[in-house]
Amino acid sequence: MMRTRPLKVALLGCGVVGSEVARIMTTHADDLAARIGAPVELAGVAVRRPDKVRGGVPADLITTDATALVKRGDIDVVVEVIGGIEPARTLITTAFEHGASVVSANKALLAQDGASLYAAAEQHGQDLYYEAAVAGAIPLIRPLRESLAGDKINRVMGIVNGTTNFILDKMDTSGAGYSEALDEATALGYAEADPTADVEGFDAAAKAAILAGIAFHTRARLDDVHREGMTEVTAADFASAKQMGCTIKLLAICERAADGESVTARVHPAMIPLSHPLASVREAYNAVFVEAEAAGRLMFYGPGAGGSPTASAVLGDVVAVCRNRLNEATGPGESAYTQLPVSPMGDVVTRYHISLDVADKPGVLAQVATVFAEHGVSIDTVRQQGKDGEASLVVVTHRAPDAALSGTVEALRKLDTVRGVASIMRVEGE
Repeated sequence: MMRTRPLKVALLGCGVVGSEVARIMTTHADDLAARIGAPVELAGVAVRRPDKVRGGVPADLITTDATALVKRGDIDVVVEVIGGIEPARTLITTAFEHGASVVSANKALLAQDGASLYAAAEQHGQDLYYEAAVAGAIPLIRPLRESLAGDKINRVMGIVNGTTNFILDKMDTSGAGYSEALDEATALGYAEADPTADVEGFDAAAKAAILAGIAFHTRARLDDVHREGMTEVTAADFASAKQMGCTIKLLAICERAADGESVTARVHPAMIPLSHPLASVREAYNAVFVEAEAAGRLMFYGPGAGGSPTASAVLGDVVAVCRNRLNEATGPGESAYTQLPVSPMGDVVTRYHISLDVADKPGVLAQVATVFAEHGVSIDTVRQQGKDGEASLVVVTHRAPDAALSGTVEALRKLDTVRGVASIMRVEGE
């Protein structure tokens, strides 16, 4: 039997995502009620600019006092889609204190203060759900927290930013340079006027911190994630990648160390073989590749951003939280029992693709090979081209600690026969 008293939802933010949440709640009200077992009512919408026209949102629900809205006491679920650290953090904790559960899409806040938010939710017996914070419409958080809860996850690797994937895909398929591809992404609305958060990897790093914490049952914060942007990737890098049968993607990678005693989390451009499933992810799509001990290899794919896809993930969480409230229960909270340390990037074992500009004369290759050997880095392949006294030398290494590879590069820069290091890129997915 359906309960007649509606569950009340407060919406913080009514931009691209928030307006879609409000629209779907209104147009699909009967379906949502049937799935939950009770009607769901939009009880208030907090915004900064009340005079802005918001189609489909009744004017009497609009307020600029978000604090008063979350303090009402009759709110069952607060949906936070305003982003940023403050006032989002204070509003979320205030909602818990006043008896509401929270659904959030705020990756930056969760990556920075997820542990304290979990603690506040637990203290007040409320839910904290955030499926939309990592991969838009792609179901990822719930499978990691629930479907794979009985398994051991060893690695999570994925494309979690649509803007960067669009840019890199255009560079790969059309031969465009970075600036040209960025201009196209901006014109199509995939890139913000200031794309720094995307192209410098900040957005992906926040998502990597969240994924590492869930996958490995430990606490990982944004500061634990090694981050490199993709603004230095060139058409020449793609040409080299194609010669290796690879393409280039900006990847978020979280993995358990071989001894199981630590984890790593990193974001950087990398060459991946065309045979890897992530290599075929095109345009602004996202995909995350999960390697689990029992389940094996799984891939989650779909649109990772946008108003409607993100709203879909938000409302999936709203339905789950509302069902929990009807059953007087809460869903999974923080699982950080392993307390595994997050190791620095220098401990990561990976392969490198290094392109050097060198003098075209005898003995150069031997000098370069000696430097690699002195740092304990084994060379897989070497390709050399020379003309008119100048040459390029492309070295692909076997797997070695990142610190050893970094030391190798610094030593190479000191050789008189090395004119410069044209590019350095990791090779993943093999």
